This record gives sequence, C-alpha cells and structure tokens, in this order.
Amino acid sequence: MAILGQIRSKPWLLMGVIALALLAFLVNPDSIDKVFGKNPDVLGKVNGEKITREEFNDQLFVLQQQAEQQGRPKNGLEEQAWQLLVQSKLIKQQFEKLGFEMTDDYFWNQIQYDQMFAQNQQFFDEKGNFKTQELKKEIETLQNTNPQGYSQWLKTRKTIEYRLMARQVFTNISAGITTGKKEAEELMKERDQLADIDFVKVDYAAYLQKTKINVSTEDLANYIKQHPVMFKAEPSRNIGIVYFPSKPSAADDAAALKEITKLYSGGTDASGGAENFQNTKNDSMFVTANSDMPFNPQYVTPTQLPATIQGQIATAAVGQTFGPYKEQNFYVVSKLVNKKTSDSTLSRHILIAFKGSPAGEGVTRSKEQAKKLADSIGAVVKATPAKFTEFLKLSNDPNSAAQGGSLGWTTPETPFVPEFLTYLANNPKGATGVVETQFGYHIINIEDKKSGSMGYKVANLVKEIKASDATETETDRKAKKFIQQIQGKSFNDFVNVAKKDNYQFSNPKAAKRFEGQLQGLGTEKDGEILAWAFDKKRSKGDTELFTVDGTGDRIVVYLNGKQEAGLADPESVRDQIEVIVKNKLAAKQISDKIAGAKASNLDQIAKLFATSKQSAQVNMLNPSVAGAMEPKVAGAAFGVAKGKLSNPVEGGTGVYVLIKKSETVNKQPGDLKQFTESITQRNAGMFGQAWMKSLQDNADIEDYRIEIWNKVGNQQQ
Repeated sequence: MAILGQIRSKPWLLMGVIALALLAFLVNPDSIDKVFGKNPDVLGKVNGEKITREEFNDQLFVLQQQAEQQGRPKNGLEEQAWQLLVQSKLIKQQFEKLGFEMTDDYFWNQIQYDQMFAQNQQFFDEKGNFKTQELKKEIETLQNTNPQGYSQWLKTRKTIEYRLMARQVFTNISAGITTGKKEAEELMKERDQLADIDFVKVDYAAYLQKTKINVSTEDLANYIKQHPVMFKAEPSRNIGIVYFPSKPSAADDAAALKEITKLYSGGTDASGGAENFQNTKNDSMFVTANSDMPFNPQYVTPTQLPATIQGQIATAAVGQTFGPYKEQNFYVVSKLVNKKTSDSTLSRHILIAFKGSPAGEGVTRSKEQAKKLADSIGAVVKATPAKFTEFLKLSNDPNSAAQGGSLGWTTPETPFVPEFLTYLANNPKGATGVVETQFGYHIINIEDKKSGSMGYKVANLVKEIKASDATETETDRKAKKFIQQIQGKSFNDFVNVAKKDNYQFSNPKAAKRFEGQLQGLGTEKDGEILAWAFDKKRSKGDTELFTVDGTGDRIVVYLNGKQEAGLADPESVRDQIEVIVKNKLAAKQISDKIAGAKASNLDQIAKLFATSKQSAQVNMLNPSVAGAMEPKVAGAAFGVAKGKLSNPVEGGTGVYVLIKKSETVNKQPGDLKQFTESITQRNAGMFGQAWMKSLQDNADIEDYRIEIWNKVGNQQQ
C-alpha cells in the first residue's frame, strides 16, 4: 500500500476540517464579533503568542479520535486539548530561542525520528533508509488531486512539527546536564560517610491519636502563602452534587417482563394477536418492529452472544428459542436463526485503479476505462486461470503483485472492504470475478477454502426495563423536596440532609470550566452544570435542579465556592494538604513541649511522650532512618557535635531528637568517573518533566475562554 495509505488507516492521526466546538459560542461568530471586534477566534495567549479557535478544534479532534479508537469516552477532553496546546506553544518558543527554525528542509530531515514513522518499517527501505522522496511525491499528488486530503495532511504535519521541536529542545537541554568533579566528589563523600545515632521519634500519627488538632481555614491559607508556586490555581468551582437516579421499580420490571412475554408467546397488537416471536415467518422484520435493539444479521461466535445462552447454543437446533431471560437492564428472548462454519479463504487479486481513487496515484485512466480493462482481464482469467500471472504487471497494488497477487488466508473478520468480503463469502473455490470497491476494480481469484469455527445467526428480541412515568414522578418529587429543604441553607446543611436520607452525594472541590465531566457524576448534564456554575451571575449558596434527558434522573447542585485565578482557595485543597498542615501544627506543639520540659537527655524525652529510644546508622545521600526517608534528620546527624543533644528536628513522619555517637567512612567500590556518569544519567532522567512544569509555572498564560463565554452569554440573552 502507499505510504499515505498507512497514515490514512489510522484516522486519529489526521486532523480533518472539523466543525467541533468547545462551546456554543464557537458556532455563532456574529455574536462574538459584536463583543470582540476583529479577533473572535483567539481563545488565549502563551507569552503573547495566540492560541486560535482553529488550533484548539484541531487538537480536540485528534484527542477525540484517539479516545474513540481506544474505546474511551470522547467527551471531557477540552481541558486536555488546551493544556497540550499551551505546552506546544512553550516548546516552540524554546525551540526558537535555541536558534532553530522549522524550515521545510529541517522537517524532512527529522521526520523519520517522529513516533508516527520511526517504529513503522513500511516507511523504510530494505537498507533502513527512510522513503522521503516517495512520501513527498505522494503528498504532491494529494495536493493536485485531493484538496481535502491535502488539507488533512497539513494539519497532521503541524502536530508532527511540534513533536520534532520537543525532541530537539529536550535533546539540547539534556545534553547540558553534567556533573562537575567537585560535585561528584562531594556526593561520593556523602554516600560513604556514616553517622551512628541514638534518637527519639515522636510519631505524628501516634501523637495525633492522643491529641486532637483542628486545622482551620486560616492554617491552610498560611501554608498556601508559604508555597505559592505549588498552589497557583486556575479558575474553578466547589460544587456539591446530589444525584437522584430514576431507577425502574419492581412494578416497572414486571411490566417489561409482561410485555416481552406477550411478544414472545402471545401475539402483537398489530397482527391482532396472531403473530408472535415463536411463530413469525420473518424474524428480522419482527425484531425490527418490536425490539428495543436492532436485528444483527451477522454470524457470531458463542462468546459474542449474551452470557445466558453461550453454553446452550452449540447443541441448539435452528428455530430454537431461549428465554425470556434477564441481561443487565433488559429482558431478552433469543432465537437461533441459522448456523454455519466460518470459511477461511485463500485468494489473489489484480487491482485496476482509476484517476482519483485512493490507489490511483499516477493513474490517468478514467473509471469507465478501468472497468473495461478489468472486465476484459477477468474474462481471460476466468476462461484460463493460468494466465492470471500475466496480468500482474498491470496491478495497482504492488505489494500483493510482488507476491503473485496473493492476499493470504482471510476470514469474514479480516478488515477488507465489504464488497471484497462478500465476494469471498458467496463464491466457491476456483471462482474468478470482477468486483468494484472504492480502490478500483479487482479481478479476484479464489484459490482455496477451508472450514473454520461455527458461527451463529441469532435474533434477539429485547425490551429495556425502563422507569415508568410514575417512577420518574416519584424521583422528581424527592429531588424537589430535597432542594426545598436546603434552599438558602449552608453547605453543611446540604451535606447533612443528603447523608441523612442516603442520597448519592459527591463534592468536586476544584471543577474546571472545560473539563467536560464532573468527578463523581459522569452524565450528559455535566457540561451544562459546569456552565451554570461558572455563569458570572452565580453566587455561593446558589442551587439548581437538572433533569437528565432520556433517563429521568435528577441532579441537585449547590455552589459552595468560587475560585478565581490566583492562589488556591484553602478549602478547595483541604483534602490535599490537611494532613501536612496538621503534622506541622503537631510538630510545633511537640517542639514546644520538649523545650518546656528542659529535657537534657533522650530518656527524659522518651518518657515525656511514652515512647522509646532507638538507634540507627544514616548518611546524607540515602537519608533513611528506621525505614522513613528523613533528609533533615540525616543533616542534623552530621551537623551536631558528637555526644551533644540536637534540637528537635521536624521530619516528614515525626519530630526527632538525636545524639551522634560516632562518624565513620565506608568507602564503596567504583571510581569517580563511573559515579559521575550515573549521577548525570539520573539527573537527566528527572529533568524533562520538572523543566516542563517550571516552564509552564513561569509562563504568562492568558485564558480568555471563560470571559468569552460570559460575554457571549450576555449578548444572547
């Protein structure tokens, strides 16, 4: 196949001309023009460089295609698309600061190293050389014959350029990471020096079991102010959510069973009670007219059938029925319509392409001329199969032509175009025919067939167990009663009432406007709830009731807090830092208690906190103390005079007081050069991610998305 054909087989790599939009305003440029004048498409800036709406749509499309290919949800990827664009801009800026330029020559010289090509041997010849000229030629042909395909290539190229720039930047910066001789010598000294200590540890967890410490909002705020870079926050909302699922009742279950039983063994209303699933003469039409799921005409393996009948299908006779039985939220009756072995087919073909077809690069013949040529070849081969090979030189599939036209053994599951598979399935060994597909006209010769595993065609009559109007009304009543109870009340009241009545409660504390999904919820209403929470008219304490279309589920939300850009709201990060802050408060109490007791030895301190004295051997390079990494304790061990009691040391797991008994040197094997290389490799491995984070933390990033949405919302009201 052609090189671009390999790219086209992976649709997530192609950024087509897509009309996907982040928000409703993106499809209404007129209203944006009224607000923003001549620049309606700029969603933000990174150090002054614009992020356009087109760039965002392209990036979002790629992520959605990747998600679809991997079987993941396609929604909720807006924020990831934004972050990738921001990082791409930062990389591009660093690339240019290093003096590089993304010229056409640079692109083609480096493209073979990109992940899209480097691991695919089809892009390299037998000597390992990248097929640059062949790829260029295909793109030139694409430009002349398929403008839309060429546009897709240009968008794909843009993503490749960013990856190539990132590769160059990280290669250059990582090359500058070195370890000096003096630094290595000092690190070796730290590795080899050992200190023997006695110590008392007042463990935070043990101390807090006996001593209650409440962490106030002010305590959290003080910690955040001391670490501003760690808590640089984007706009977010603290949202309380109570979910009221409209679950089918026992009566709804019984109603669904009654309905499917009537269709199965009674009779349909349309037939006056004469036709049912057992006696119908047209299973596919009956399912189409009466089932909540469409008829599947394909033959399947037992593992592809509902679990209830997998073990029974092999011995069943055609026409046998199973059920009604329950599968998740459905009642099902199944009928075995037919069964047959799945043939494996050995075939060969000659492809006659025409101008404009996917395989028609360099081909000048029209579609009519291609058909005429294919029909004439087909007639000759059908009469004299031995002449098949004489026409291989005319095939526009060089890969198969090089193998005598052979396509190998295939099954109905082989990813060939449907027309090709249909011919293989419906014709016997030795058959030759001409088949038209999107690629051109195929002269197909079936060389051999052999039986494979048994396949089953099963008609499934399905009825979903749905919530009735009465059930949905009861769900609505509960939700409305709840919202009345908490209207104008505090968030604590909201939580307490929900928990008292055993309602499903969740609390995303830092929901972002463009995340698309809410933690703990995951419905089609998530985006609408986020839009509501970020509306500039919203105030803390506002509540709202949402109905999920199609299910009748109800959602009550409570706006518990608004975080604008800046330092994080203390309560929004309480779950992340409360333990750290509580330990710090405990450390101060412990240190004050030690100072107040005027203890002069370790035994007195151990007695004061009902703990025991311990011993350990520590060094600076690997500062492990009794199984915990405690660099401050190791530092104190080498900083205190021998035999002298140290000051309290606030460690990661507790407060330590120690006495150094001795220092020794344990020279480890390995020379300075080896040690230097190992340290350099370690540092280089840790550098990339940390450098990227630092770059982003210190960048001037302007995000207009929320501002645009709010202003356009006002225009449309």
